[in-house]
This record gives sequence, C-alpha cells and structure tokens, in this order.
Amino acid sequence: MVTFQQKILHLVKCFRRQWPLFSNSERTTVCGADCMLMALQLSMAEVNKQHHGDFTVSLSDVLEMWNYLLHDKLGLYENMNEPENYADVKKAYHAFLARSNMLDLIDIYQKCSSLGLLAEDEIISPVQLLEFISGVMNAQENNGSILSTPIQINRQGQEHMKVTILAKKFVCSYLSLLVNSKDDLALAHILNVPDRGLGREAFTNLKHASQERKMSIFLMATSFIRTIELGGRDSASSMYDPLRAHVKGLSNFVNFIDKLQEIVGEVLNTRIAGGRILSTVKMHLIKGRSNGDPFCEAVEEAVQDLDLKIKNIIDSQQETLTASTTGVSPAR
Repeated sequence: MVTFQQKILHLVKCFRRQWPLFSNSERTTVCGADCMLMALQLSMAEVNKQHHGDFTVSLSDVLEMWNYLLHDKLGLYENMNEPENYADVKKAYHAFLARSNMLDLIDIYQKCSSLGLLAEDEIISPVQLLEFISGVMNAQENNGSILSTPIQINRQGQEHMKVTILAKKFVCSYLSLLVNSKDDLALAHILNVPDRGLGREAFTNLKHASQERKMSIFLMATSFIRTIELGGRDSASSMYDPLRAHVKGLSNFVNFIDKLQEIVGEVLNTRIAGGRILSTVKMHLIKGRSNGDPFCEAVEEAVQDLDLKIKNIIDSQQETLTASTTGVSPAR
C-alpha cells in the first residue's frame, strides 16, 4: 500500500522528471507549505502597502487568507466568505512565485492530475492535499503513534527540535539558492546566517532595489558587488544608495555563493560535488562555534542526512536512465 507521504514524494518526482511540462526552466523549485505561507504573507504586505500605505499584516488576517487560498486553489471554497482584497493578494502571490521561479505543491498536483501522470494508487484527493498542506493530516497520523502520548516533551527536547529544524532549513536554503538563484525566500533565510550584519534593514533595501531594477534579490546583490569589485566603491552607486552601508556583508554573502557555484562547475562527479557542497556549507555555518554547540551538532546531522538523500537520488537515476537522457543537467 502506498502511504500518503510516498504519494507526495511521487508528485515531486513527477515534476523533476517531466519539468518541461511544468516550466520553461529546469531550475524551477518546489514551494512547500512553509514557503507558500511566507510567500502569501509577503504578498499580503505588498497589497496592504498599495491599499493602505502600511507594509504590515496581522497574523489573524494571514491565517484567514491562507485558509481561503488553499480552499480556492483546490476548488473547495463553498460557503466561505472571500477575504478583503483577495483577488489582488492571489495575483500578487502567483506573481511572487513566478518571479522566484517556483511552483507550489497545488500547482504541481493539478498539473500531474490533468496530464494523467499518476497511477491509480498514487492519486491524491483535493481534501487530502488540503489536510497535508494545512498540517491536519500530520496531526491525525501522530494521534495513533508513540509521539502523541500524554507525556510532554521537556523543554530541552523542544529546544533540540527547534535547533534541528533551523539547521536543516539553513542548509536546504543554501542548496535551493544554488539551484534557483531567483528563490528570494531561500535568500531571506540565509542572507544573515551566519551573522554578516545583514538584518531586516539590509534585506528591505535589497528588496526595494531589486523591485526597481526588476530582478531577483540575489541578482541585485551580485550586480551591486560586481560593480564595486570592477570599478571601486565610488562607482557602484550614488553616495545616497542605501546598499552602500551593507557592502561588507553583501560581499561576504555573494562570494560564498560563488564558491559553491565553482564546486558545481569544476567537480563533474555529482556524488562528489554534492558532498563537497554540503561540507562547505557546514563549515561556513559552524565557523567560530564550539564543538559542543547544539547548533553544530544539528548542522552535522542535517548534512549527513542530506548527503545520503542526494546519493540515493543519484543512484536511483543511474539505475533507470543514463545521464544523457534524464533531461536534468548535472548541476541540477
């Protein structure tokens, strides 16, 4: 029997194998539930700025919009009241994904279904996907497991879980940005990890500059730093350019991504390249930390897990298809 988790994984595999049917770029990445919610929040903030002049949004409004968006996209929105400015938010949400070269799980699910790419035992109902993305299904599955016993996880266990999730998110975000340089959500996660002095102000300045130039945030940062490196600090921009205050941090970030891209270009063996990239990211994240630091241990665990998954994916591809017929580049 195929589990629901396996069905979701099969959706993603269909997308990877048949990417030309979904997108014009093989570097298009999948936007999962957490990224979908973040993209929606940013889109709502943009719409609020247009309508009310305030680039903020309340959590209750985000959750209301999130619930309606999921039901709407899955065709399950009967007897629901449409939130204020929903049409504008939905348009901004899809525009954000398009700019970031991303597709969300619902888009992939609907495309796979319409093209008949799913076997009978792999078909997912709209209600099931709704429950999965909203987290209801995970909670239901845990109700029958040891994890759901009345014994509460102690504070130490909660902290360990939080650090583990953060470590994996940081490592995955570096990998995601390496594959898809337009992924602004991944960049937001790692712009200041480790600390580069690039806080909220730096990200906001980058975002505004990228919108003015109609380019991704990463391309904006790269363009800014390249101009400085080629022509000197004074030639990069006017004295009043807000990005001038973040030259050091942005240079550190861009040059590190350059280092990862060099590995992709120079190491032809994908297994070795994947391992070397993960090792480089690991050393970057734990630099300056003590060996007993919980974050260091969490990063080590995340890297080991991802290294194994990458090697399993490569082995699986080699068993079924030769590198020349996968339709996926070695870099991907």
